[in-house]
Amino acid sequence: MPSAADIALISRLADVARAEIVPLFRTMIDSEAKGDASPVTAADRNAEAAMRKLIEAEASADGIHGEEYGVKDGVSGRQWVLDPIDGTTAFLAGRPIFGTLIALLEDGFPVLGLIDQPITGERWVGITGKGTTFNGQPVRARLCPELGNASIATTGPHYFSVEQGDRFMALAGQTDHKRMVMGGDCYNYGCLASGHLDIVAEAGLKLHDYAALVPVVEGAGGVMSDWRGEPLHAGSDGTVLALGDPARLEDVLAILG
Repeated sequence: MPSAADIALISRLADVARAEIVPLFRTMIDSEAKGDASPVTAADRNAEAAMRKLIEAEASADGIHGEEYGVKDGVSGRQWVLDPIDGTTAFLAGRPIFGTLIALLEDGFPVLGLIDQPITGERWVGITGKGTTFNGQPVRARLCPELGNASIATTGPHYFSVEQGDRFMALAGQTDHKRMVMGGDCYNYGCLASGHLDIVAEAGLKLHDYAALVPVVEGAGGVMSDWRGEPLHAGSDGTVLALGDPARLEDVLAILG
């Protein structure tokens, strides 16, 4: 279980990432294409470097898994997972719907997670066995008695294979699809935890994309899994499902097939 020191450290990690990101937002910053064609900027790299430096100074026995600088093995059985800017495309477009994601894994499972939107100053923190907070105040996901009334979100259709896209659209067709949200990356999961969305479904995600989300959503009373209903962990297949109301999970899984 996370200690008080872990909880304090995760907030300080978000603070040092903010300090690197905010000055570069809505500037003429250059970007490069990584091997998977996704963009990366100096803001991504500087923020992760600052977080890694702090972890190495204060939790040197722990491993680190970062999007930009890879994996550093640890000896504690714990690993910090870092995504300095989840939603670099939104960052480059000047849209404050990206976020910094930080998670602490124990034996491969997320036990502490943080979503930070550095421009608006919004921060969700989730702790296994405890509730989720938004800027220090408790939040709860909302109930959804009928799937047909649910709002649904995803970052974008281009992240799905054709088969996954068909399954997503089958699900969307059973929801209030007039309120479907496209775009948002990790910000959608914070909104779900705060009771503003009902379902987020995505595919092709990596550990740094989803690890921090699990404690945030589940600490707010929601549930997260892969598209087969299995808990998310370091070896998950990249399909991700978040629901504010766990009572709708079986309905959603049945449609996703």
